[in-house]
Amino acid sequence: MARIAGVDLPPNKRVEIALTYIYGIGRTQSAKILKEAAINFDTKVRELNDDEINKIRKLIEEQHEVEGDLRKDISFNIKRLMEIGSYRGLRHRRGLPVRRRGRPVQWRDDVHFLLLREARGMPQLRPGADLRRLWAKLPRHGDLYRL
Repeated sequence: MARIAGVDLPPNKRVEIALTYIYGIGRTQSAKILKEAAINFDTKVRELNDDEINKIRKLIEEQHEVEGDLRKDISFNIKRLMEIGSYRGLRHRRGLPVRRRGRPVQWRDDVHFLLLREARGMPQLRPGADLRRLWAKLPRHGDLYRL
């Protein structure tokens, strides 16, 4: 059984697929590693000899950041974003989606909030915005995903 970067590779899988069991290596990186090591992609892990395993291990150590080091760097980057108070850091801290847009319900709720401000005589956050027209265009309960 081959052990690379602290991960036991499954012996009955093709090498190209087995390398993806290592955190930080996907199909593309796996193909590049095998091409550089001059190993056939269709070879099963159990058929690899020690020299081929050592070639793969050496390439991964020299050129790729994998497993624990990669996880550590990602967690440090997230902590840094939270410490500097960036928008993404705040989203991480609150456990909210960081990269996606909100759902249409949130858009409707935002316009509802602006309408309430207008009704209470508070200053508009978007001067000149026709909030009633925006409210009429927003989807209702059954139409959430029919934008």
